[in-house]
Amino acid sequence: MPAAARREVIEEAATEVFAARGYARASMEEIARRSDVSAPVLYDHFASKRDLHGRLIERHLAEMRAVWGEHLTGAEPPGERIHRAVDAWFAYVESHPFAWRMVFADTSGDPDVRALHDEIQGQSRRALIPLLEHLEGATGVAGGQDEESLEMAVELLRSAIAGLALWWHDHRDIPRERVVAAVMNALWLGLERTGRGERWRD
Repeated sequence: MPAAARREVIEEAATEVFAARGYARASMEEIARRSDVSAPVLYDHFASKRDLHGRLIERHLAEMRAVWGEHLTGAEPPGERIHRAVDAWFAYVESHPFAWRMVFADTSGDPDVRALHDEIQGQSRRALIPLLEHLEGATGVAGGQDEESLEMAVELLRSAIAGLALWWHDHRDIPRERVVAAVMNALWLGLERTGRGERWRD
């Protein structure tokens, strides 16, 4: 098998192991076994468990950012773009359950892993800020157009959607369109009203 294809097999197997076990309980031996390679071959591709884990966190969050970047931009009305982006993101969650759980549901408590999550999620928030700047109502959510206000708006939207995805994982009988509609009802209506100039009283 070519090295690139072998690396892809390893990353897919490792994503499943990290999602199921969490960072602390995942082992390189199990990842090697699931990848159908020896431990030395695994270490030829990744220097350590932390190296492999960090690579996967960066990869999966980059894929999720790409979903937002692709679907939030365009000439359509903001409501259409947001609906399209939310639906595409939950479609990603639906089709990549291990990647998503590895990123958002790891409760291993390892401080270095937590620091890595925080760092990369911070990068994601900053990357999404330019997208929100062009959405009518986004600057009104957190009360300003400065970077800190926009970052607050991004975190509000991100954490609400990620939290709903965690809930959805345990309620898979709920169809995706209903989950997306719940997001639009809760979040888009607020963006739309702030876009019209409405504000919650101080």
